[in-house]
Amino acid sequence: MLNQTAFANALAAMTAIFYLVFYVLSLVSRTAFEFLFNAQFLGANVSSLLSAHVSVSSFVATLVVLLISSWLFGYLLAWFYNKFSR
Repeated sequence: MLNQTAFANALAAMTAIFYLVFYVLSLVSRTAFEFLFNAQFLGANVSSLLSAHVSVSSFVATLVVLLISSWLFGYLLAWFYNKFSR
């Protein structure tokens, strides 16, 4: 059995870490950021859709939405896993 809250917390924490790593990478090396970001979409040039500059409010709002949605997804995933594993 998975602990739903612990699993959801771990998934939300990892999501926040990846988001922060990608943000720092976009500031330090735009080329490396574009390569890694596009690799997630099988090489499609989706990084060109992103703006060159992200405001602080947009950064925080995106982080909050990512944390909430990943926590809910993790909780539901663990809940379904526990239901199906019985």
